[in-house]
Amino acid sequence: MQKTDEREVLLSVRNLEVTFGSRRHPFRAVKNASFDVYRGETFGIVGESGSGKTTIGRAIIRVVPVSGGSIRFHGREITGRLPKAERRELTNHIQMIFQDPMASLNERAKIDYIVSEGLLGRGLSREEVRGRVQQALTAVGLLPEFASRFPHEFSGGQRQRIGIARALVMNPEFIVADEPISALDVSIRAQVLNLMSKLQRERGLTYLFISHDLSVMRFICDRIAVIHKGDIVEMADTETLFRHPLHPYTRALLSAIPQPNPRVEKRKVLEIYDPSCHHYDVDRPSWHEAEPGHFLLCNSQELAEARLRLL
Repeated sequence: MQKTDEREVLLSVRNLEVTFGSRRHPFRAVKNASFDVYRGETFGIVGESGSGKTTIGRAIIRVVPVSGGSIRFHGREITGRLPKAERRELTNHIQMIFQDPMASLNERAKIDYIVSEGLLGRGLSREEVRGRVQQALTAVGLLPEFASRFPHEFSGGQRQRIGIARALVMNPEFIVADEPISALDVSIRAQVLNLMSKLQRERGLTYLFISHDLSVMRFICDRIAVIHKGDIVEMADTETLFRHPLHPYTRALLSAIPQPNPRVEKRKVLEIYDPSCHHYDVDRPSWHEAEPGHFLLCNSQELAEARLRLL
């Protein structure tokens, strides 16, 4: 469990579990995940494919039902059944940017409909809707006249900007960004990241940034949680995590980051994470604070070793 912080908690996740499959053959995609996201920060969740990071994001936006635990937004529980008015209000405050801009946009719809779809049925006039669509497109660096075009007329980077505009048009407080640059060319990724940082400063946005790329996370995230097979195994401020990685899985991820120097890259030794290095048969792991703000899933012996490593 996280230590009390003076910053305002916008989103609080406690003991979250998400299970797929049947009762006879359940698959626990997320196991007992707990973290807070503070207002105005970018909180990252990093892990390999299938680790459960996207499932957490989709549980927050209520696309995936949870099987246990709690998700609170502004202190209010948002899991389970909610009245229609509360669901609509929640949509105003929480939005998502999806991973693949090629698949997340309706190819048969024009951009004005795609961006404005969330505004429909909310009592706004056509002029108000049109104005908000134009503002959203302008905010992401697209011309308002692009609203009359179809998605296939745009590049991958422009499509992702449209996806960001679709989220912004609702004037949200909190955005779940699910690997928003992984499907883009390297030359376009920096543009989208810079755009997201700019919008965060201008609008006071809070991000949950999901990725498998720690080098990208270091650029944009304030804090990072590392997830492995549904378990959050480590969480810390970004620079603390890079300077003092404590969990062997975190160290393995960091060792896989390519180095820009060919000589250094050639000499680099990859760390391979083997779960058998843990001895949890007798001493079960739990969530510990190894140093202020640096949390680790470990048993008592591993905690002692981690604190020695920090000396």
